[in-house]
Amino acid sequence: MLEFHVLFVVLVVGTEAFFTALSLLNLRYGAKTARAEDDWMREELGVDDVESVLDYQRARTGLSLVSTWVSMGFLLVALYTGLVTDVVVALTESGLPPLAQGVAFVVLLLLGSQLVSIPFDLYSTFVVEEAFDFNNQTPRLWLRDFAVGTVVNTVIVGALTAAVLWFVGQLPTYWPAAAWALVVGFSLAMLVLKPRVIDPLFNEFTPVEESDLRDAVDEVFDRAGFECEQVYEMDASKRSGHSNAYFVGFGRTKRVVLYDTLVEQMTVPEVQSVLAHELAHWKRGHIWKFVGLAALQFAVVFGVLGYLVNQSWLYALFGLPQEATYAGLFVALLFVGPVMQLTSPLQNYFSLAYEREADAFAVETMGAEPMATALASLAGENLSNPFPHPLYETFHYDHPPIPERIKYVREMGQTSGSDGAPAEDVPTAD
Repeated sequence: MLEFHVLFVVLVVGTEAFFTALSLLNLRYGAKTARAEDDWMREELGVDDVESVLDYQRARTGLSLVSTWVSMGFLLVALYTGLVTDVVVALTESGLPPLAQGVAFVVLLLLGSQLVSIPFDLYSTFVVEEAFDFNNQTPRLWLRDFAVGTVVNTVIVGALTAAVLWFVGQLPTYWPAAAWALVVGFSLAMLVLKPRVIDPLFNEFTPVEESDLRDAVDEVFDRAGFECEQVYEMDASKRSGHSNAYFVGFGRTKRVVLYDTLVEQMTVPEVQSVLAHELAHWKRGHIWKFVGLAALQFAVVFGVLGYLVNQSWLYALFGLPQEATYAGLFVALLFVGPVMQLTSPLQNYFSLAYEREADAFAVETMGAEPMATALASLAGENLSNPFPHPLYETFHYDHPPIPERIKYVREMGQTSGSDGAPAEDVPTAD
């Protein structure tokens, strides 16, 4: 049994130690490169004080690492002091049906992790983000978000847990396939339900209609050969000064969402370029490709879980009763999670290719320079680290670094002849 404990600690703690080392390496590399590229950051990103970017990155990274290791410490203490085992034994002796035991166990884990995260979330919002003038959230709004988010997460996780455990009980041989189908189906459903049901619990979405902004949006749609009636501006500014935009849904449920901070911080051509980039993910089929990749990933995960949950050593590792399948699944996930982290470059490889395609589409549709200045504005306004360490980038970046993207879109513009304003007749692609 000692060898399994060694494997567990090496895999779980060792993986986290590896990523901690990567984060520290990335900080040093980013600081050294940013100072060397001070003129570029001033001219391209409009960053007057490079040190403010570095301070922000240090604060965020430091807080993230402390939070991660505190959570890791709680997990290891709970496992190796027998606290988790005591909870599982209490549940098995409670007289509750196995399915109810599993749901209660997972909900307790979720609530425990939420409690541990509270001081770090508060510090992030009201100290780090406040210090760099990003925070617009009041304590009352934070408390409301935390309460609503906890309820929503508990309902969703509890329902999925109940369904998976029901499959385990009813289909002991084929439950991984059934659970895989459930999770893939749920992921597709969330593309529709999240923007329509969950997101409005936290933000207001105002339809963009009959305005200069709507005219600009419609122009992008026309150039891109795209149809979408649902265009919304989201009140992101009531929480943060960060800016973004996104596209979600499929079929008649498609919708485009622009942060109000994005609209405020960017020129109209820049907003159009960001929108064209987001639309490209639909036009080029990236949405469905991502769904396919996720489905493949889930298939591997559930296949491994199906094997591990039947291994007696998995339960003996922490003295768990073997009839508590939900506890076995929990421990199995602790083994699978680090492996998924270590294989993240595989998924990032495809994401990077899709992002380059989307940038190219934005250049074809709206021209190179608006896209280049939009990228620079996003990086500068959000105090992003433009120079990640190559190894850190490999594991963490699903978008190319900003300098690489700016260079790429300008080269695309020179090649296609769209380096300035968009041409009058831009070809579209389906």
